[in-house]
Amino acid sequence: MSKIRICNSAEIPTNGMKDYDIEGGLKVLIANAGDCYYAYQGICPHQEVCLAEGYYDGAVLTCHQHLWQWDITTGKALGLAEAPLEKYEVKVEDGEIFVLQSSALKAAQLFMDISDDTLQRLDQLACREEYESGSTLYNIGDPTDDLYILESGRVEFLIGRDGTSPAGFVLRKGEVFGWAALLEHQPRRIAKATCLEKSALLRLNGEETLKVLESDPASGYLVMRKLSTLITRHLGSPGEK
Repeated sequence: MSKIRICNSAEIPTNGMKDYDIEGGLKVLIANAGDCYYAYQGICPHQEVCLAEGYYDGAVLTCHQHLWQWDITTGKALGLAEAPLEKYEVKVEDGEIFVLQSSALKAAQLFMDISDDTLQRLDQLACREEYESGSTLYNIGDPTDDLYILESGRVEFLIGRDGTSPAGFVLRKGEVFGWAALLEHQPRRIAKATCLEKSALLRLNGEETLKVLESDPASGYLVMRKLSTLITRHLGSPGEK
């Protein structure tokens, strides 16, 4: 867990908000609510929209693009929003605001709501790796040994096999990809994953991840339910993420 200075508390208006770019290409939103400060991801989880350009009344944050809303004290989704915001722990010391950045596992939708013990075991299993822009993480035909969580940067996928035209999409922080490593009878990749910019990733071995989930059936069930939703959402047409 790293401690990062963001700003002086006087820079944040009372019941207002402001965003900051920090090392690693991350954007952090700092919001004031009375005597408290909160820190969240600065980009809407729906699309690449700056949340600081939205509306904030001291209690509810609203993205101006599609009116997704969140509770500023918890980051939980309200109304139309379909995903929570990634929340950072805030420390205020001598008028300076710091955030404590924890593992990207805690921001990963796939692993939200699992037990703390299982999350900790997965965190111990994860290997953090950095890649330069243009690096290929895996290619079509590679073994599906590992899954990944994007910590910072952007990753592009080109999907297509058996002569089909490739289709593509871009993932952002906290998203899990390469999840064929958690599926049976999926030994080879049918997608190419490339870093569009310098990126940091968490890599987990699929077989070891399954062992951890099997030891906690309740958490394993939650993960597999969310995995089925991911597959349905992203693979409406032939292809694999």
